[in-house]
Amino acid sequence: MSKMVLHRPHLTCAGIAFALYFQHLVSAIEVPLDLPQPPTITKQSVKDYIVDPRDNIFIECEAKGNPVPTFSWTRNGKFFNVAKDPKVSMRRRSGTLVIDFHSGGRPEDYEGEYQCFARNDYGTALSSKIHLQVSKSPLWPKEKVDVIEVDEGAPLSLQCNPPPGLPSPVIFWMSSSMEPIHQDKRVSQGQNGDLYFSNVMLQDAQTDYSCNARFHFTHTIQQKNPYTLKVKTKKPHNETSLRNHTDMYSARGVTETTPSFMYPYGTSSSQMVLRGVDLLLECIASGVPAPDIMWYKKGGELPAGKTKLENFNKALRISNVSEEDSGEYFCLASNKMGSIRHTISVRVKAAPYWLDEPQNLILAPGEDGRLVCRANGNPKPAIQWLVNGEPIEASPPNPSREVAGDTIVFRDTQIGSSAVYQCNASNEHGYLLANAFVSVLDVPPRILAPRNQLIKVIQYNRTRLDCPFFGSPIPTLRWFKNGQGNTLDGGNYKAHENGSLEMNMARKEDQGIYTCVATNILGKAEAQVRLEVKDPTRIVRGPEDQVVKRGSMPRLHCRVKHDPTLKLTVTWLKDDAPLYIGNRMKKEDDGLTIYGVAEKDQGDYTCVASTELDKDSAKAYLTVLAVPANRLRDLPKERPDRPRDLELTDLAERSVRLTWIPGDDNNSPITDYIVQFEEDRFQPGTWHNHSRYPGSVNSAVLSLSPYVNYQFRVIAVNDVGSSLPSVPSERYQTNGARPEINPTGVQGAGTQKNNMEITWTPLNATQAYGPNLRYIVRWRRRDPRGSWYNETVKTPRHVVWNTPIYVPYEIKVQAENDFGRAPEPDTVIGYSGEDYPKAAPTDVRIRVLNSTAIALTWTRVHLDTIQGQLKEYRAYFWRDSSLLKNLWVSKKRQYVSFPGDRNRGIVSRLFPYSNYKLEMVVTNGRGDGPRSEIKEFPTPEGVPSSPRYLRIRQPNLESINLEWDHPEHPNGVLTGYNLRYQAFNGSKTGRTLVENFSPNQTRFTLQRTDPISRYRFFLRARTQVGDGETIVEESPALLNEATPTPAYTKNHVDIATQGWFIGLMCAIALLVLILLIVCFIKRSRGGKYPVRDNKDEHLNPEDKNVEDGSFDYSDEDNKPLPNSQTSLDGTIKQQESDDSLVDYGEGGEGQFNEDGSFIGQYTVKKDKEETEGNESSEATSPVNAIYSLA
Repeated sequence: MSKMVLHRPHLTCAGIAFALYFQHLVSAIEVPLDLPQPPTITKQSVKDYIVDPRDNIFIECEAKGNPVPTFSWTRNGKFFNVAKDPKVSMRRRSGTLVIDFHSGGRPEDYEGEYQCFARNDYGTALSSKIHLQVSKSPLWPKEKVDVIEVDEGAPLSLQCNPPPGLPSPVIFWMSSSMEPIHQDKRVSQGQNGDLYFSNVMLQDAQTDYSCNARFHFTHTIQQKNPYTLKVKTKKPHNETSLRNHTDMYSARGVTETTPSFMYPYGTSSSQMVLRGVDLLLECIASGVPAPDIMWYKKGGELPAGKTKLENFNKALRISNVSEEDSGEYFCLASNKMGSIRHTISVRVKAAPYWLDEPQNLILAPGEDGRLVCRANGNPKPAIQWLVNGEPIEASPPNPSREVAGDTIVFRDTQIGSSAVYQCNASNEHGYLLANAFVSVLDVPPRILAPRNQLIKVIQYNRTRLDCPFFGSPIPTLRWFKNGQGNTLDGGNYKAHENGSLEMNMARKEDQGIYTCVATNILGKAEAQVRLEVKDPTRIVRGPEDQVVKRGSMPRLHCRVKHDPTLKLTVTWLKDDAPLYIGNRMKKEDDGLTIYGVAEKDQGDYTCVASTELDKDSAKAYLTVLAVPANRLRDLPKERPDRPRDLELTDLAERSVRLTWIPGDDNNSPITDYIVQFEEDRFQPGTWHNHSRYPGSVNSAVLSLSPYVNYQFRVIAVNDVGSSLPSVPSERYQTNGARPEINPTGVQGAGTQKNNMEITWTPLNATQAYGPNLRYIVRWRRRDPRGSWYNETVKTPRHVVWNTPIYVPYEIKVQAENDFGRAPEPDTVIGYSGEDYPKAAPTDVRIRVLNSTAIALTWTRVHLDTIQGQLKEYRAYFWRDSSLLKNLWVSKKRQYVSFPGDRNRGIVSRLFPYSNYKLEMVVTNGRGDGPRSEIKEFPTPEGVPSSPRYLRIRQPNLESINLEWDHPEHPNGVLTGYNLRYQAFNGSKTGRTLVENFSPNQTRFTLQRTDPISRYRFFLRARTQVGDGETIVEESPALLNEATPTPAYTKNHVDIATQGWFIGLMCAIALLVLILLIVCFIKRSRGGKYPVRDNKDEHLNPEDKNVEDGSFDYSDEDNKPLPNSQTSLDGTIKQQESDDSLVDYGEGGEGQFNEDGSFIGQYTVKKDKEETEGNESSEATSPVNAIYSLA
């Protein structure tokens, strides 16, 4: 298997941010807004401002200054009175104009040129002139488009002439059925929107051509009436002739022609373009066959890196044109008949652009300075100076100011000379307007950045330390490291004018505390920045390209080394998209395992390891092979045999090569090998996982730690399971060294109020690196001037006693063995022990929100009295009594927590209509502080809970008895009960009936109107607040639609007392009596009896007496089948509850005479064949016997 090449686009977040920030390193110093200063425009609309006519208009103008500026506007050079127009308003503390059309109005009435003025006591700033236009999407003019007739092979242009929209619409050609027109080098759209045919072919007449214009703001598309082409041809269309001919045009009888330009016309033209925009040159030529276009520049090459060919090489785009792009360009159109060229002379003009834009000038009294305004353009722009929006020539004379062309010089300025100066650079192609204020201030230095900044950077990356400052005169700023007296500038450091200190390459030794000091004649200010240099994030073992079989279990490695103080995040991508980790995948710290790999899992897998500062990635390709059809799937699969013959070679200080011979895979391919190690010093006899390797390798280089006596073994893994471990290798002892890492998880916390316990995670056997491992514990109060204390221990714990209550400590724990010490550890902040808070919350106020909740407010305790870390405020409360007499309540204390430093909260889930007591405490890590004064409050009435129970009894089928108990929680004075009930039978329900009862009534009897349907009952109690919770019960289901179900009622109905049951029993007794009498009479006659077969009762052909047409009567012959009953007509019916009179002998085919005897006609069928042809499996009953024997 080939090993992959790691793709290492190692990115550093700080590096990207630094590149973006670098352009601001020399930016002008900002004046803090709390100091007096003239206005500065911070936001304004674009110069050419096109608005949507369907929306309100917003013309932006924002400015800052001290005092806060006021705003005014001009329109078309005249004062614009915002107050006079009800549709126009200005945002509060802003100059932005809002023109509202919700109540009507025409946006076109507000088109024009607007300019914003921002004023305060120190000057006036101007916005650019904003040309406001309303977007237009006019309709296409109505025109009649005739059919265009053209010879095959002739050139053709279809004109679009779209309506002049604002902005210009986007043009595209489609058929009238909205199908796009296919374009190529023969048929294409020009920049003017026209559709050009270099030569027309017969197939061009198969569709029509419509020009479409899409307007930007309204998102509407307007369609021109379509063109219809009629192509005149010399030969009829014949596919066979076209296929057999080598030249399509000659086969069609079309004459081949040399190229000719359709646009631009002639042999030369000229084009003017402004600097900084894109230049588009176009050449469209006709000819048969369609010509090819090529572009050249006379006297040189086309501008490198700026040119792009478009529209099938018919257009040349040069982006961001500069003066060097002037010259002559020519396009060459050629086909096999010849070529022609067209020369385009390009002239580059330029609207004004800045060479030196004027910047704000901050001067101290008596200082000199200058404002410079240098611009260029073609033609050369004119420079005009204004002060506070007025031409400088018309302003009052100022002896300390001198205007010299593009420069204003200030000498011996004094307080009161502040103003805003405008520089206007203009030529025929445009203008530039810049504001720059002159502010005369007398301010000592100040640092504008937050105190004690922490900057983290990846080792060997570029970084910067920021120290923005201000003062007047402008202070000088110097940097120092760790309090040393040498100024940092030069070499690896570069100090910038805005206060930033840039480092080209941050190294570990650059860590420390940096101090920036700003100084002027009025004083100095300083700030500190702490720099931490972190190790880079590196994927030390990335995924490898693999070829695996479907159903196997590939593992993609991603072992990462990173700075332990940074949080690491490992993500996986598949085919450059985030990978969904489903049930078949398992993401681990050092890799990704795919269980039962399928063809859909094939692709690129990328491991991305990232921290807040940087990231690294590695990629590999996974190929999944389908299982061959002839694979012997039926072979038994078992765990692999153990690897054997382990050998150690390439012995080195920190590595060794382990080689083994694989065992039999037992018909399931080996997917992985797990290498384990055991050491005999710290944990003898305990095996640890060292590394994991693909099943395709049998040799690996193992990384080792110093001072470990290693022994290795290997375990093979396949889809069935893991093999037994191999026989261990020989031992290999590595030499000792000083520790390379320090303990992690260092913490400092008090267990008592006068101590601090320092704990850490000790180094393991592979991190000790030498004998006699110990730890140097150092601590001091968090004060740079404090003294360090230290203690050397061997256990991962040390207690510092006699500490003040809850003060911060700086803690360091450094590992050391007999070979030396680990690198200098990082400093961790811990805290000594906490004591109980000394003060209680005061001014506790209670506001009842509803019957179950109150709102609390209190005055927070002073932080000095907490004596620890504030965890929460707690409100302890208990139910003292109920407002209902003789109701016992639980007085169990409860509490509600309000985490953090806050002064309000809500206590909910209270019982209504109760008296409560409440007190508050503040809590830290030690426990509760003293309790506040007890507050008492009542809760108002609420709605009751549901009744305790609702019992339903059915003493008979005519009535239902209901009984219930009072609610467990009345939550107020009960005013009664509400009972709603409705009958239901299956999915059908009756109308709902309502009964209301007094609060003392707990019984009700319902007289049933329907003995079959069941009833559903809804019962709830109520107070004067409203109805409470509902209890729902249903009446029991009935057996045979009449008898109550024992599972649902305690009082069973005695069916022996029911009339219908007595009648049924009497009928059955009468039938049995008649049967016995008849049988007795017939038996007294003796022997065998001829029987005539009735059509409803057939004799059993298997009976031995059938042959002679008679049978011997017996009880067994006439037993009914189990689970069946017979009707009087002789047919067998399923057992059911229908109380039919036929079943009782009344009705049906069997009839009684007036004397009570049966009437029946029977004949004996002696024909055996006939009898067999009508055989029946129906059993006979006693009633059938009566029919047969009568």
